[in-house]
Amino acid sequence: MTQLAFSPARPISRRRLLLGSGVLAGPVYVAVALAQAFTREGFDLARHPWSFLANGDLGWIQTLNFVLTGLATIAAAAGLRDALAPGRGARWVPLLLGTFGASMLGAAAFPADPAMGFPAGTPQGPGVVTLSGTLHMAVGGVGFLCAVAACYVLASRHARDGRPGWAWYSRLTGTLFLGAFAGIASGGAVPGANVTFIVGILALWSWLSLVSLDLSRSSSIERH
Repeated sequence: MTQLAFSPARPISRRRLLLGSGVLAGPVYVAVALAQAFTREGFDLARHPWSFLANGDLGWIQTLNFVLTGLATIAAAAGLRDALAPGRGARWVPLLLGTFGASMLGAAAFPADPAMGFPAGTPQGPGVVTLSGTLHMAVGGVGFLCAVAACYVLASRHARDGRPGWAWYSRLTGTLFLGAFAGIASGGAVPGANVTFIVGILALWSWLSLVSLDLSRSSSIERH
C-alpha cells in the first residue's frame, strides 16, 4: 500500500480543529445530560429518555445541548471528509454522520412530548402525542440509523485498509447501538430498554470520539 498525505486544500490545523469537535461532542453531551438527569426533580434514568429533559422550565439546557452537539457532530463530519478522502467511505461516512448531527438540531426544534411523570407534575402514562413529539421521534430515528450505517461503512474502510481492530470496533458499536435503538423503539415492550439505550448512546459517542482522535493524530492514511 502507498501512503497518502492529507489534501493541501485545507490546512492540517483546521482539519484537526474539525475533528476535535468530534472528540468533544460526545463527552460534553453526555456530561450535560447526566448532570440534568441526576439533579432535575422527577427524572428517572431507568424510565425517561434524555430527550424528556428538553421539557419544563430548565428544558432550554437540553435544547442547547442538542444544538451544540449537533453542530459539533456536523463539524466532525467535515473533518472526516478531509481525513478519509480519497477512498472507501470518504463520501458516505461524513454524509451519514452529518445527517446524524442535523437530526440533533431537529430534535432541538421539535421537543419530545412530556410523559411518564416528567417534568414534575406531568401525569403518568404515555401522555398526548403532538406533532412536535412525532417529528422528534422521526428525525431521531433517521439520525440514529444514519449513525449505525456510518459505523458499518467506516468498518468496511478500516477492513480494506488493513486495520481489523478498528473494523471490528466499528461493527460492534453499530450493532450494539442498533439493538439498543430497536429496544427503545419498541415503546417500552423490552424490559430495561431505556438503560440499554443509554449504554448504546455511550458506546456511539465513545466511538465518534475515538475515531476523530485517531484521524486527528494521523499525518497520513492508507490508500487502497
